[in-house]
Amino acid sequence: MIYSLSTFHFIDPHRLLPALSAAVKPGGRLYFTVLHTNSADDGPASTVTPRPEILRMAGGDDLTVHMWVLTPELWGDLLVHYGFRVQGITVLDAPEKNNHASYRLFQVHRPARITARPRTAKPPVAHAAVGVGAVLLGPEGLLLGRHRLGTRELPGGTVEPGESLHEAVVRELAEETGLCADPADVRLLGMFLDQVGDVVRITFGALVTHWQGEPADQPGESVGDWRWWPLDALPPDLFECSAQILTTWRPDLPIDHAPARFSPITDPHTTVSASSQP
Repeated sequence: MIYSLSTFHFIDPHRLLPALSAAVKPGGRLYFTVLHTNSADDGPASTVTPRPEILRMAGGDDLTVHMWVLTPELWGDLLVHYGFRVQGITVLDAPEKNNHASYRLFQVHRPARITARPRTAKPPVAHAAVGVGAVLLGPEGLLLGRHRLGTRELPGGTVEPGESLHEAVVRELAEETGLCADPADVRLLGMFLDQVGDVVRITFGALVTHWQGEPADQPGESVGDWRWWPLDALPPDLFECSAQILTTWRPDLPIDHAPARFSPITDPHTTVSASSQP
């Protein structure tokens, strides 16, 4: 705890309060009084600037000093800025009838930091699946592959532990098609939320703006036969997640699919010129 009587207003708050903030531990208390109105009835200022004030000395002499006489609101803003919270302000008026001097007693504390409990090592019961689907539009059209179950779909798959959504898009693109891309060239369109049975399905659509190579079937992958399809001649039997992503990216595409809750991340209707790199 730190307390001070009639000394705060002699020091620039921008010098004083940072030092006090460093000295008072989280949870600590600060009590101080400051001048609000002097004996001549001059009130406080709303800017952090000093002004001359006359002090009556015990021997009868006057001493002119500079003081920061600020409104309680300004003191409160300064205290918050430097990490304190005001709990109360008490008015202390001079007892003499003809003396207009008035002080303010501030009761302040520095909040204790809030801690976060770490995750438990025991994994939760799996009830959700998170995946990504990538839109690549090249000079010959949209890239789609055929799943071994017969559906046509965008490159994509499940997000693996520890990787970002951008990294998941790049990895799935390389694993399924052999194309190389940089996470910086992946623009997330938004998140789709639906449910299949007891599993919550969360799918992120993404637009890949640049890549290297030519798409080719990859060993051990369930999707192959990669082809570029003109937007006005897309094949039937699109995978549902791919259809949802495509109609969000291009609402003018004549694709029917089951509804899903969509939360945009960027404007999916913004035109971005995508192209392959040699």
